Amino acid sequence: MNTRRRFLRQSVAAAAGSLGLSALAQQLKPQGENISYGLVTYMWGAEWDIPTIIKNLNGLGIGGVELRVDHAHKVSPALTPVERTKVREQFSEGGIEIVGMGTNCAFDSPDPAKVKENIELAKQYIKLSHDIGASGVKVKPDKLHEKEGVPKEKTLEQIGKSLAELGDYAIGFGQEIRLEVHGQVTNLADIRKVMETANADNVRVCWNSNPADLDGEGIEKNFALVKDFLGRTLHVHNLKDPKYPFATLAKLLVEADFDGWVLCEAAEKVEDKVAALGEQKAIWEKMVKDARGK
Repeated sequence: MNTRRRFLRQSVAAAAGSLGLSALAQQLKPQGENISYGLVTYMWGAEWDIPTIIKNLNGLGIGGVELRVDHAHKVSPALTPVERTKVREQFSEGGIEIVGMGTNCAFDSPDPAKVKENIELAKQYIKLSHDIGASGVKVKPDKLHEKEGVPKEKTLEQIGKSLAELGDYAIGFGQEIRLEVHGQVTNLADIRKVMETANADNVRVCWNSNPADLDGEGIEKNFALVKDFLGRTLHVHNLKDPKYPFATLAKLLVEADFDGWVLCEAAEKVEDKVAALGEQKAIWEKMVKDARGK
């Protein structure tokens, strides 16, 4: 048990004796205390350079960011060793954690040459992520190719084996490989099959808050399929969207005692992205607080 959690539980116990049960009932349970809210520079942040990212996130009290590739911050494998060190120092001195790199690497193609190309590119990002002080690389399952005569099971196995190779490579760099639930592979049972094929402790699932999460028996059952495979990051979108049960997701994460980053990946066009991000942060933190109080 970590020191912070032990202290919290001791404090709760003391409150029970001195303030009575009604006050104790208002205490937050320790599960969920390590859930942090951050940003993916998907659309909100795509045009920000590194100093702007640091300034804007610090102003909102947000401590972590997943850097999407090919955006204005220009963090890519083309950086020299000196430039990588500068990026790491900029974020470290600015008090912002680079949670990881958000790539478009995918391993579904029926063409073995394309799969190999994507694996090699992902390896470049693994080294980059290590060099800039981040902890992982996000990749995608992307597409199924049944219309081209490739059975779904074959594609899922191919993706899983590719992830296993990347996981082996990433161990030496202390990196996590994060499979975003994305594209045509959003069925959580399929994602579970991929993870079972990969069979690597540092290959994890990046939950992506998709409509498919609600399919079948609902979000609770689908979450349970991949709960044990979750990594240090997951993505949420516009928390005001009534079509997705984000409050239920917060409850599930608290119950699972998730320890990691819930990252805003928003695409809506807004006049003031900083203000909008601050509003989203406040909504999410209230959802987590409500879940921890139940």
